[in-house]
Amino acid sequence: MQSTTRNRAIIGTLVGLGILGGATGLTVAQADPAQQQAPQRPPAAVLQQPVLSVDAATKAAQAALDAAEAKGQRVTVSIVDRAGNERVRLTGDGAGPQSGESAKRKAFTAVAWGRATSELGKQATGDGATLRDIPGTLFLGGGVPVTAGSPIAGIGVAGAPSGDLDEEFARAGLQAIQAELR
Repeated sequence: MQSTTRNRAIIGTLVGLGILGGATGLTVAQADPAQQQAPQRPPAAVLQQPVLSVDAATKAAQAALDAAEAKGQRVTVSIVDRAGNERVRLTGDGAGPQSGESAKRKAFTAVAWGRATSELGKQATGDGATLRDIPGTLFLGGGVPVTAGSPIAGIGVAGAPSGDLDEEFARAGLQAIQAELR
């Protein structure tokens, strides 16, 4: 008698849970991926832009720092996104305190114009207002853009004795991730 009562209680509980699950929409069928709807596309007024992953940014920064260290240079490497937000910064042993801000500004300048800072620096001369007057920019060699159809990030290197060396190291960082951008 006692086991019959217990069986009825268990069966009643299971039936109750089944009814509750169906009433609230929690069914096993909903867990089936074949029955799930495809993700909705954002409205036409919402733009989606590619972003360099933190893994790719870290890989590029490390490659740039390694290239500098191989030549005995003490530099800082900065990777920024399209808006100029710093994603990764690596400061090599012995890099000067000014190199961090310089690297970030070079990276931002490169992504903002989609060109190497060494090229832009040649155009930012003359009387009156120039590109050099825009806050947060730096038109010294050492910044290169990262592009995936359009500029998505910038790599900036600062601290070597010349902008040519800084740019060489930044290009080494870009080369390390180039295949992943295609």
